Amino acid sequence: MDDSAPHSSTAVDYSERGIFRLGLKMSHLQLILAIEEHGQISAAADSLSISQPAASRMLGEIETILKAPLYARVARGVELTQYGRALARRARTIFLELRETTREINELKTGSGGSVSLGSVTGPALNLAVPAIRQVSTAYPGIEINIQIENSNVLVRELLAARHDFVIGRIPDDMDPRQFNLIELGEEDVCLIVRAGHPLLDKSIISSSDLPGYDWVFQPSGTLLRRAVEDSFLSAGTPLPSTIINTSSTILTVSIVRHTNAVAPVARDVATLIAGSGSQAGEIRVLPTDFDIKIRPYSLITARGRALPPSAKLLYDLILKQSSA
Repeated sequence: MDDSAPHSSTAVDYSERGIFRLGLKMSHLQLILAIEEHGQISAAADSLSISQPAASRMLGEIETILKAPLYARVARGVELTQYGRALARRARTIFLELRETTREINELKTGSGGSVSLGSVTGPALNLAVPAIRQVSTAYPGIEINIQIENSNVLVRELLAARHDFVIGRIPDDMDPRQFNLIELGEEDVCLIVRAGHPLLDKSIISSSDLPGYDWVFQPSGTLLRRAVEDSFLSAGTPLPSTIINTSSTILTVSIVRHTNAVAPVARDVATLIAGSGSQAGEIRVLPTDFDIKIRPYSLITARGRALPPSAKLLYDLILKQSSA
């Protein structure tokens, strides 16, 4: 399909009444979002519990209504054209507003303190989000708070998909920063952990050259913490580890470290919390290294053009206040 020109030069009535009078439906908008997410018509159809022929027919209906090509076939499936991406962007906003409308009406009906969904990388979740959540829960006992702990790559995409009100993390390098508003909060100190009794603990100071011979537990490839560790190796002229276990789970990372000679980078706040827990999980140690692992400062991130509901704004402001305390 030609991404540069619409199907027809015939003018379209783009008023809200005009588009819906021509037959644009909410199911059409759901489909375009599903195709954007899955990149395949069949997968998009499955996610909506409809058949692939029905999805293809619906796509044809939307293109007829808007008189513009919405997708193009590529090697691994389909991708949206500029027209399809524009429709998906607006559709996401429509569904977000409907979700917020439902949430607001429910809060008014029940008299509850509202609900908030946020995501955070691990370190700031411990030293910023938890104290702020404690304050909110004490002052507004009816509030419902949902929090996801993940790496920034996952969290920021969840934010764009309107699954979070805001996140604490970093904007991935492959995403357009103009889609976001952010307030820088601080830096996350990164350290390396091993099990108690690990051979490396026999040394008073660990250099990067001491590390490649051991297995490593990393966050998934492409994440900012993973790249920061790899950059520290490369800048020191040290070969990258050859045996790597990838996981975004802090619990699994600690478990692997405790039962093997593997090394893992984690936020120092996380290592301190685990080491001081007094449990078996606390049988980890922080390696004394002669090098630092630098990672970009983390920020409070919201989607540009999307207002926070009152309950989310309350928690957002408390986290911001906590960061400057």
